[in-house]
This record gives sequence, C-alpha cells and structure tokens, in this order.
Amino acid sequence: MLHMVEMYESPLLSLVEAPAARVLNGTGPTPALLVCEHASRFIPGALQGLGLDAEAACSHAAWDIGALDLSVELMGALDAPLVHSRVSRLVYDCNRPPTAHDAIPAKSEVYPVPGNADLTQDQKDQRARAVYAPFRKLLEQTLDARPVPPVLITIHSFTPTYKGQPRPVELGILHDSDDRAARILLRQAQGSGLNTALNQPYSATDGVTHTLRTHALPRELANVMIEVRNDLIDTPAGVSRIAGLLAPMLQNMITELDPQEARS
Repeated sequence: MLHMVEMYESPLLSLVEAPAARVLNGTGPTPALLVCEHASRFIPGALQGLGLDAEAACSHAAWDIGALDLSVELMGALDAPLVHSRVSRLVYDCNRPPTAHDAIPAKSEVYPVPGNADLTQDQKDQRARAVYAPFRKLLEQTLDARPVPPVLITIHSFTPTYKGQPRPVELGILHDSDDRAARILLRQAQGSGLNTALNQPYSATDGVTHTLRTHALPRELANVMIEVRNDLIDTPAGVSRIAGLLAPMLQNMITELDPQEARS
C-alpha cells in the first residue's frame, strides 16, 4: 500500500486546494528518491488563472506534460518514494531559487503571464512561502527519513520544438558537479532505442539543476536529472512504454552506485 504524507502550509491555497506538495510511497524501501517539481498545472483560485488563456493554461509552459504520470509509474516499478509539487510552475517554479529571474516568469516560452507582471517583492515572497517553502521542507524531511542515503532522481519533460527549432533528443540525462549517476545512466541507455544525450536539451548552465544542487550535493548524494521529450509521454501508452524502458536502467544505476557507499 502506498504511504502518503501531505503538507498543509500554503497560505495562498485554500484548505480545499492544499497541500502545495505531496510525498507518495514515503516508506518505499529502494534507496532512491524521485522528485517531480513541475508535476501540475494547477493555479490557486486566488490568482484568477494568472490571466492565462485556455491554450496557455494547458500548455507545457504551465507544467511538464507527462512527467507526473511517468514519475508515478517509476515510483511503483522501483518501489521508491516520490515527492512532487501540486502547483503550476507559473505560480512558482520549485526548481528555481527565489532569486532566479524565472522563478515567477512574466513570460514563459511564447506565452505572456499577465498575473506575474509587475509583482512587488512582497508578492514574490508570498509565492515562495506558499509554494516553494513547503515543497523544499517536504523534500528535506523525506530525505532525512530515509534509512539509507538515496540516489536523488528528478523527472522532467521537454517540448519537441522550442522557439521553432526541433529537438531530436528523446531522453536527456543531466547532471551538476556530480556526474556519477548520469554517466552510469547514459551507459545503461545504450541500446534502449531512445535518442539519448548528456546535458541536453538543457544543462546546469541553464539553471535547471537547482534541486540537485540544493538537496543532493550538500548531502553528497548521487543524483541525476532526467528529461523526456513530452510527445513520448503524453498518453498512457507512451508513459507505460517509457517507464518500461527507464525502470530497469534506473534500477541498474541504483545497484551500481551502491548508495551505502555514496557518501564515501
């Protein structure tokens, strides 16, 4: 049975809308922790949809399409915990620090975000307290509760085309200063049939490894960020296919890393 813990700490969210972050399968025994920062396109009612039109509100700008479904499939296959945000990254991007210019973007991809324009510092701070702080606290508490130091694995998706440029990569494997897990996973991906690349379509220089940098590196945890092209996981069949390919790769990576030795 899945173990679930919720965090009710977000003043921006009503009692019905809370929590801002959730952990599933918190007692899963595998020495790994899955994280999905861009799991939801939900915008609290108090923000009146951020002024987005219907297309923008459902687009990849608002969330990582398919990422939560893939994360849940991998959680079950690996029997590992999963921490995920329940609020759109357009409200606050939990993979960015409060000082980042794109933590609360006034424009995302081709979409303006009227509700994020001309925010005061107090309004930005409220967003961070309401969305980012509960997510970060829950992730820290989940890491603290693990009996064995886990491999931290973040799950994301990306668009097939960005600013008119096609992206042939299907699976991106990203790392920050610690590349142990990424190098192993890259090797595991050989023969998967997926067009796989290291540090594509983003890299640490784009500011996308905040979660790894904040939660894994200080603890000396092996870590990796996974990016899957979203046209591969925008249907249940696609999610099942990619999860079926990734799960054994991740399990082999976890086994090879031997997290009990990861702090040495």
